[in-house]
Amino acid sequence: KQAYAAVGQARLMMVYQKLFAEYNQTAAQVLLTKDTMVNDSSRYNAQNTFDELLKLGTIPIVNENDTVSTSEIPYVDSFGDNDRLSAIVTALIGADLLILLSDIDGLSSDDPRRNPQAKFVNLVPEITAEFLSMGKETSSSDVGTGGMSAKLAAARIATDSGADMVIANGDQVEVILQIMGGEEKGTLFLAHPNLDFDLMHYLNNEY
Repeated sequence: KQAYAAVGQARLMMVYQKLFAEYNQTAAQVLLTKDTMVNDSSRYNAQNTFDELLKLGTIPIVNENDTVSTSEIPYVDSFGDNDRLSAIVTALIGADLLILLSDIDGLSSDDPRRNPQAKFVNLVPEITAEFLSMGKETSSSDVGTGGMSAKLAAARIATDSGADMVIANGDQVEVILQIMGGEEKGTLFLAHPNLDFDLMHYLNNEY
């Protein structure tokens, strides 16, 4: 699988470069591992790379380096899923907003595919035990991992670091523009900066 990932990463970036070039945008690839984030020097270098790419107006395409990460052993030296990885990057670069696109409209009191009585939640002021209990381990997507529990874990990291987070349905082509335009789409998790926030705590204890 890791050998396949080496081929797949190159092909994936070819697609990103081609699509972004149609809009006169330049895409760059940033491959991370958990070791990169745990090591102080490597984490600092990664942060500087992100800062410089954003100053240049380049769009970083971030993924876990599956060619070297032991992703088949969950949480040992891998991030586990892209939801957590995106939240970690959000914290690392001090982003204002994280948007997670899913195959559902957002957070509900239960899995709406199995329970038609599930109530949609459009706003989460703070992640409490009640909201965490709504998380599901499974994902119905053929290409995704983690499910709602992974997204709630990501929300804890993002909101503690001082960023808002939105879970929205990626099937809606214009949803990102609508969110950036201030429309109420998906579930909004409000930032509540934690003065004791320590990214290393999440990396070392939450996985």
